[in-house]
Amino acid sequence: MTRIVFTIACFAFAFSPVFSSANAQSPTDMPVLQGLAPVTTLSKTDAGQAALAANYTVTGGIQTGAIRQPTLLPFAEQQQQALRDAFITDANLAELADGLGTTLGSAWLARAHYIDRSGSNATEISHAVTVVIAYSNATSGANAASGKFFFANLTTDGKTPVSSEAKAILTNNGGSPDMFGSAYGLPACNTGADKFGNSRPFQTEQSVTRFVGLDYFNTPADNSDYNRGPIMNLVNSPSFPSGHTTYGYTGSVMLAVLVPERYQQMIARAAEYGNDRIIMGAHYAMDVLGGRTLALYDMAHLLANDPKYLGKNLKDGTPMNDFRAAVEKARTDVTATLRQACSNSIDACARQDTGRLSNPAANEAFYAATQTYGLPVVYPGNAGAIEDVGKLAPEAGYLLTVAFPALTLEQADAILTETEGPGGGFLDDGSSFGVYSRLNLYAAAGRAAQLAGRK
Repeated sequence: MTRIVFTIACFAFAFSPVFSSANAQSPTDMPVLQGLAPVTTLSKTDAGQAALAANYTVTGGIQTGAIRQPTLLPFAEQQQQALRDAFITDANLAELADGLGTTLGSAWLARAHYIDRSGSNATEISHAVTVVIAYSNATSGANAASGKFFFANLTTDGKTPVSSEAKAILTNNGGSPDMFGSAYGLPACNTGADKFGNSRPFQTEQSVTRFVGLDYFNTPADNSDYNRGPIMNLVNSPSFPSGHTTYGYTGSVMLAVLVPERYQQMIARAAEYGNDRIIMGAHYAMDVLGGRTLALYDMAHLLANDPKYLGKNLKDGTPMNDFRAAVEKARTDVTATLRQACSNSIDACARQDTGRLSNPAANEAFYAATQTYGLPVVYPGNAGAIEDVGKLAPEAGYLLTVAFPALTLEQADAILTETEGPGGGFLDDGSSFGVYSRLNLYAAAGRAAQLAGRK
């Protein structure tokens, strides 16, 4: 059998074409990789190069505080929130639950919280709630993890080559991996670089602000402890897309559909969670936008009961054949639990909020600042055009209809079209995946609640 020698990042090894086919990506990985792939072609055009340069500048400016955003907290306090948000509570979404408000968030945490860092002793609202959280996180998390090494060095794990079908994505579009390492002067194998590719901001930026505080477990730490170790070591964890942001949006959308009365606030919380990764120095703006797009795409397909997303044996996930029905069952449990805890209707308790997400104008302003991060247009043909969500991605409407069942799918897709954000961004290439990058779920949820008679 012919032996083909490949050099990927810092590793040289041999493999056969037969062996490579055994490492094919999953059916849900492939459309996500295809959808995120425009990021690999940015260096080939003037517009793309401008976007890459802005990504670096905006990321550094946000992290150091040179660029002042309308954050939900004063910058020094937002840094402290970012330090707490570095820990992922994927078993029960405890860290995201403050988006439910002072009263409902406290009620959630009283029943679903972490005992220790392992998560093995995390408590739950109910088994029905736990399994939908696990399945959604396992789905989007697997796609994000697949993307990290794919875009770093065309492997599945840093060393094992991707399938020929996956590799063809970049062969066909002319893209190249390690786009951030190459653009920012620190490609793989160089001193201080991620050995696989796509080094992170704390590795490439000229200046990274360190700050100290208490993490999620009230342990003294600084952001470097969560970037370079010892608490979390991301030195050789490729940057694109952001796994934390993927989790933040996946979990926040889950909480939004379970408690629709707090939908907009949960979307603002998701935006904060992703933005906090930039403040930590762990991710670029493009990483966050990629993670957000991936999460919304996956959640829409899950809620639409896309057959490719059902019945899978995922890590930490129970196979599901009807995800939407499972979410509705989980919502029944959540509603009963929270209503009992707050001794009032969910709507009344949802309004009892004195936290940082209690100001609608501030939430809207902050979310708007994270919609594109002000990155330049890459696809001018889409910049001034309205993209019809119903035609490009009709399943997107389930992001709203599951929370607001009075709406039809057509109405929901129309709302997503009417409220969509600026077009032409680095992922908005006119594809069914790309349109998710410009969805403005914050505005869409407000409009959906009005039409559904909730406001």
